[in-house]
Amino acid sequence: MENGKLKRNVLIVLILGLLIISVVLIYNKLNAKKLPSYLVEAVGVVDGDLININTKYPGRISLLKVDTGDIVKKGEIIAKISDEEYIKKLNAINFEIKAKENELNFTKAKILNGIEIAKNAYEAKEKELKALDADINALKEVIKQDKKDEKRIASLVKRNMEKHHKLELARLKTKTDIDKLNSLIAKKDALNKEIEIFKKKYEVALAAKENLKALQNAINALKQKRDVIKVILSELNIKSPINGYVDTKIANIGEVLGAGMPVATLINPKSLYLKIYVNTIYTGKIKLGDKAEIFLDAYPNKPIEAVVSKIAKKAEFTPKEVAVRAERITRVYEVRLKPISPNPLLKLGLPATGVILIGKGSLPKSLDELPEL
Repeated sequence: MENGKLKRNVLIVLILGLLIISVVLIYNKLNAKKLPSYLVEAVGVVDGDLININTKYPGRISLLKVDTGDIVKKGEIIAKISDEEYIKKLNAINFEIKAKENELNFTKAKILNGIEIAKNAYEAKEKELKALDADINALKEVIKQDKKDEKRIASLVKRNMEKHHKLELARLKTKTDIDKLNSLIAKKDALNKEIEIFKKKYEVALAAKENLKALQNAINALKQKRDVIKVILSELNIKSPINGYVDTKIANIGEVLGAGMPVATLINPKSLYLKIYVNTIYTGKIKLGDKAEIFLDAYPNKPIEAVVSKIAKKAEFTPKEVAVRAERITRVYEVRLKPISPNPLLKLGLPATGVILIGKGSLPKSLDELPEL
């Protein structure tokens, strides 16, 4: 009998407990939290701009220093393409440049020496010609005087004031000096011909300097090829262009990649944003620069300060990111919430809740202050 009474008491307690729970649920349903009119709430996922890190030149991956999730710094080498082939090319070109430079130095010394010899010979003949011209001019003056003396003596002989023998001597001197002049003139003609030959030799020697330009141009062309290979060698070291982290490691050590193939994808924390969707009721009220907050599911009491950075101009149907069925069956607009400063809690693909302030009021400090979506 006591057992029956105990069972009735337990049953009564259970019924009362269920009744109390039902009353609480009904009360909560009837008095559910409502979103203030000055706030817009929506759910979405964290998104950002992925940076594809691709190879510029084909080759085998010889070094890979990162994995998915690793933090990278700007300028840090994250991978390397094998450089053996290019180093061989570089060594061959350096050897060829050295050989051409030796050839240039030898040829230059030879040509400059030839120019100096030709120049000295040419200038020596020019000086010889100048001296010969002076001798010819002086002899012409002597011959003029010889003819005057001859004429004077002939006049004296005619008047028997001078012996005929002296006239003969004067005539012989005139003839001798004229013969000397003719000899000097002939020598000048020969010297002019020699000067013309030495002049041509000098010009040929000068023209040979053009060969030096050709050799120098060949060396410059080889150096340009060497510089290109050096640039390639530098770019075989694949570096991070940002401070960020690796979203996906794509390639592996030992793989042969073609030019332009991906090694990894990086993401810059500064590019992360929350992408949410709101219906047409709110799009006219939301403005770029409006204050907002982002709440991660794992940190409901740690709001991340943000602003509205983008509002789509066209509506979409059933966007994949929308988790609330009521919104999936309406036309909605994409809105992006950009954190004011990078936050280490944000990760690509994380679900989150966004709250936008569109009127007078304040943003919540916790998700508990908001109705559940």
